[in-house]
Amino acid sequence: MSGDQSIFPCGRISRRNFLFRAGCGFFGVALGGLWAEAGEIQDAIFGPHFEPRAKSVIFLFMCGGVSHIDTFDPKDNKYAGKFIDAIGFGDNLAAMKRPVIPCLRTFTRYGKSGIPVSDWFPHVGTVIDEIAVIRSMWCHEGNHFPAVIETCTGHRGRQFDHPTFGSWVSYALGTANRNLPTFVNIGRPSSPVQLTGGYLGATVAATPFQAGETPIPNLHPPKGGSSAERDRQMQLLQSMNAEFRDRYAINTDIQARAKAYELAARMQLSAPEAVDFSKEPDHVKELYGIDDNHTEEFGKQLLLARRLAEKGVRFIQICHAGGGNGAWDSHGDMKSHAPLCRATDKPIAGLIKDLKQRGMLDETLVVWTSEFGRTPWSQNTTGRDHNPKGYTAWMAGGGIKGGIVHGATDEVGYKAEQDPHYYSDLHATILHQLGLNHKKMEIQALGRTMRIVEEGGPIAEIIG
Repeated sequence: MSGDQSIFPCGRISRRNFLFRAGCGFFGVALGGLWAEAGEIQDAIFGPHFEPRAKSVIFLFMCGGVSHIDTFDPKDNKYAGKFIDAIGFGDNLAAMKRPVIPCLRTFTRYGKSGIPVSDWFPHVGTVIDEIAVIRSMWCHEGNHFPAVIETCTGHRGRQFDHPTFGSWVSYALGTANRNLPTFVNIGRPSSPVQLTGGYLGATVAATPFQAGETPIPNLHPPKGGSSAERDRQMQLLQSMNAEFRDRYAINTDIQARAKAYELAARMQLSAPEAVDFSKEPDHVKELYGIDDNHTEEFGKQLLLARRLAEKGVRFIQICHAGGGNGAWDSHGDMKSHAPLCRATDKPIAGLIKDLKQRGMLDETLVVWTSEFGRTPWSQNTTGRDHNPKGYTAWMAGGGIKGGIVHGATDEVGYKAEQDPHYYSDLHATILHQLGLNHKKMEIQALGRTMRIVEEGGPIAEIIG
């Protein structure tokens, strides 16, 4: 997109100029596609930069910072009790020494790959041959809120209203199902930033869904209505909105409100079916752990994610244990990880198995991550501190190699040492599997060039 094609946060421009701006360039084409249904932009082009390997992403975000040392990055305990240099750690980055605490977990090698997985994730261990484990992730921020901003937007700080990653995907690719949102969030996030469309506009922000009979409050239409009646109401609504949209088209908040009402009306007939598990066989529900109180809630969320992916929703973000710092924040005692792992282990493995048996895993990318990891030491407790310098994420499906480990932290698990990858590399890899070139993911906004990926690129070693 050339330098004179700016995104305006508010105000009006002429209709012709708006259509020119909305129709030019890759992102303009995608935005133009949002208006194509009304015939306002002809021949709007949807599509990626090259052939995609994945059609949908299920993005599992564990809120609070999962300990890689106790889950997917085993270390022996020969340093337990010894003081090590924690160089550059803490708010003032002062030199200090901290004692290493032992890891009390047992690791078992699973599958043909023999990748070791903690006894906290035995079910995930059974699908490890589908997973690429990245043990060398890192980011800059060591406190929760800044780290969540960095890892979900690709940028540090909030001096600009950067969109969350799912919004970029939604903006670039548009919708594959006009009756459902392109970007859905399930579960409570750690920060509203994980939902924002930012300077890309409110139309691409996350739509919150929940498992249960009603995915969105007040969604169900009045009893007795028919599909034909709703279609007539939609036609009238579009006619009434036409002049309003024309006048305020460039104001994204107003545009989003009008689009939201129209989408909500369409969802009344499609979204309830997406969350109706009554026709799911009992063996599928059991696969997700819906028959167990410990795993039922997360299991329903992941089953909903699979059903949404089936219906063409492009980016499904699931935030587990969010709110505040996030429940995975284990300063006091690492045992607090145990119920969280139990709640997520079987549903995650069930999701991967279900996708595979349905032939969906090849075109659905599953990502598991957190805002950072945990340190080898404690804060005079049996818990672990925040660690942005080295941690683990993993990916499965969507053209990713399974049964491999890439990268490594040092021998105590403090710092990414072998093949380190900044969080933007994870973003770039996801984009690549969706058929998007991260170098072309840029727009002119707020008087400057904005990108989702500022540095790095796809992790080539894990791409099939």
